[in-house]
Amino acid sequence: MKTEKTAALHNLGCKVNAYETEAMRQMLEEAGYQIVPFTETADVYVINTCSVTNMADRKSRQMLHRAKKKNPDAIVVAAGCYVQTKEKQVFLDDAVDIIIGNNRKSELIEQLSEFEKNRRKSKCISDINHEKQKYEELSLKKTSEHTRAFLKVQDGCDQFCSYCIIPYARGRVRSRKTAEVLKEVESLSANGFKEVVLTGIHLSSFGIDTGETLLDLIARIHENEGIERIRLGSLEPRIITEEFVKTLSGFPKLCPHFHLSLQSGCDGTLKRMNRRYTTLEYKACCDLLRHYFSHPAITTDVIVGFPGETDEEFSDTKHFLQEIGFYEMHIFPYSKREGTKAAEMKGQVPEETKRLRSGELLAMEQEMSRKFREYYPGKAVTILTEEEWTYEGIRYHIGYTGEYVKAAVKADHKPVNRFATGKLGELLKDDIYLLVEF
Repeated sequence: MKTEKTAALHNLGCKVNAYETEAMRQMLEEAGYQIVPFTETADVYVINTCSVTNMADRKSRQMLHRAKKKNPDAIVVAAGCYVQTKEKQVFLDDAVDIIIGNNRKSELIEQLSEFEKNRRKSKCISDINHEKQKYEELSLKKTSEHTRAFLKVQDGCDQFCSYCIIPYARGRVRSRKTAEVLKEVESLSANGFKEVVLTGIHLSSFGIDTGETLLDLIARIHENEGIERIRLGSLEPRIITEEFVKTLSGFPKLCPHFHLSLQSGCDGTLKRMNRRYTTLEYKACCDLLRHYFSHPAITTDVIVGFPGETDEEFSDTKHFLQEIGFYEMHIFPYSKREGTKAAEMKGQVPEETKRLRSGELLAMEQEMSRKFREYYPGKAVTILTEEEWTYEGIRYHIGYTGEYVKAAVKADHKPVNRFATGKLGELLKDDIYLLVEF
């Protein structure tokens, strides 16, 4: 009797990578592989790598070596961004058997089959920066999330921020065909998903290569009766126009949760970052969102200690963050990334200074988040329940509002993956509120 082959996958990096890892998982399942946890011995290990920082490169190498050490006879597949930016180094790595770059992940099963015939190291990688690429069609019928499905609709980036390697790892902007997106939405809806999150490497660029627009795509997804929530991934300030926001406000299914990338609250730093907007323009975007939506959740990313950031510039950033008042901020100490312009800039900030500045902003973030959430107790909200949770002997279902505020409702033998509406009450634990259902 033939033993079923096993495969284990590990994802590093962003939501786009996570989506592609799920797609490769489904390819392996359809090819007859049994999927096992990465900690177990497997016949095949697939590591979808990241290269956003030098640390991400190091983690990618560590996971590749860990897989080979776990089973020296296994086929180890290195896929993704680290492969794309460090092709020569990966090819010389004895831990790696198959190399698959970005925009070639759909060829995973073919590459495995070929390797099993000749047992020779192979690479399947495109010159993504010099050859015109088409959008690589990958799709999902289900995801590891139980109620919310991340949906990749775009790849690549044309922005070339001075600190970022991603345009070199992912290539230029490529948009998915709306018909293919809608087909996947239909499949996800049929499998019980009620919320989709649109994501991409540079989501705001969706359609610039095809003549379509992100607004048109949202409108089409909105027509699907089974999908009751649409959430957007990270947006760039330049897409936030009055027409864009006003139109969004007319979509009842759209979650009023906007991740609007900032990176710095200082105009001089933004210019060195090549971010192409000013703090004044960014504030105008936030004002528009708050004009057309009632108490929207605005979240952001901030890089601390960018080359040349003086105490005065950091102070400007702090004051600007306080002026905007975010729900959440993701704080990143600047990490020098080999191959980017910022890595060669003068005025590299000492690590200790970065650590202290990060600490200040993290404390600020916690206070801002608390203030934002304090608006909701006593108000009627709706959550989509996602998981079970037991607290002080009582069974709850945890879920999120459209603004991504976490709440728990008593389970009462009801299923997960349902909408619960009620009044938000006391804080139970950490950032979890009690929802008293109507």
